[in-house]
Amino acid sequence: MIDQELKVSLGVDSIRDDFPALHQEVYGRKLIYFDNGATAQKPQTVIDSINHYYSKENANIHRGVHFLSQQATDKYEQARRTIQSYINAPREEEIIFTKGTTDGINLVAFAFGETLHEGDEIIISAMEHHSNIVPWQMVCERKGCQLKVIPINEKGELKMEAFKELISERTRLVSITHVSNTLGTINPVKEIIEIAHKNGAKVLLDGAQSIQHMKVDMQELDCDFYAFSGHKVFGPTGVGVLYGKKEILDSMPPYQGGGDMIEKVTFEKTTYNVLPFKFEAGTPNIAGGICLAKSFEYLEKLDITLVEQYERHLVEYAEEKLLKIPGMRIIGTADNKTSVVSFVIEGLHPFDIGTLLDKQGIAVRTGHHCTQPIMEEFGIPGTVRASFAFYNTTEEIDTFIQALERSINMLQ
Repeated sequence: MIDQELKVSLGVDSIRDDFPALHQEVYGRKLIYFDNGATAQKPQTVIDSINHYYSKENANIHRGVHFLSQQATDKYEQARRTIQSYINAPREEEIIFTKGTTDGINLVAFAFGETLHEGDEIIISAMEHHSNIVPWQMVCERKGCQLKVIPINEKGELKMEAFKELISERTRLVSITHVSNTLGTINPVKEIIEIAHKNGAKVLLDGAQSIQHMKVDMQELDCDFYAFSGHKVFGPTGVGVLYGKKEILDSMPPYQGGGDMIEKVTFEKTTYNVLPFKFEAGTPNIAGGICLAKSFEYLEKLDITLVEQYERHLVEYAEEKLLKIPGMRIIGTADNKTSVVSFVIEGLHPFDIGTLLDKQGIAVRTGHHCTQPIMEEFGIPGTVRASFAFYNTTEEIDTFIQALERSINMLQ
């Protein structure tokens, strides 16, 4: 009853009609797409906008005086304002277009990293994606900083008391995932930000798995940086956003050199452009930025509170069904989680399960999900991960469970 009420209130059947990729067959079976944590499908409005841009509006931006260039520039900058409004950033120049979350984190790691000194500390957590581990290891090698790691408990939750003990007057940055891509854990980022700020540290949130599932408000969160990818929020690949507080971005050196990030170039000295252009060297993914705004316009039409409730219901429904299967072990059982169910079956390899599910038309992800430290923590080689979006249904989960049971019977 709860499922039907949420489904009708959100308008899931109508939403599904907006996503053409959902209406196809794989190996003669109707596709069930449970790999949204890797990339989300695109609504027709986003697909149409990509075609329209390249058919009617294609031109380079910020440089041309002709009509197409000015039109493309206006739409690209309007896209920046659309995203600023959606995440409630104070200023449009705080929205930096990037290639994605990884690029955004690397931008901060290099540029903010240049302001760090030997002995400074950076804190991450044991549940981070490799994109939020490796860049900080590189900073530590380059600058002589120390990397500290917040441990997690058996449920896949941060040990907050350990975090409070780790942070010190030498801590300059806390870089933490908002939602774990493997565990589905929603971290207490508001508390983390408050603790970090009291200790004089800045905070970066990896928002790759959060912005599409819940309301995010930069002014309410008060984080210093927030990075996310367009393709996970129903937009194009190859584009993303880094939000950063203006005063911090102003204090950071450029990440890359080239066109558009300069004010004046001579062989003796170059002066840099103002925000956001200081961090946007070269011709950007213009179509990506414009079309990313279309995905946010689509999301604006939905009730994000209902989206969050519905997706949590999908997770709870899936876990209830999965736990009835003998040998089932769910990896990540945090009290506050969303969108993701990772699991292993005793005696079976995740890859074999994923392969058999694929032959039955069900797309899941198998492996370590770019979180090898998590796999080591739980003593497993990898998991099967089913990750949901608001266009998925409990009926699809029922079909998935049946296919999983068939797969297990074939492998045992």
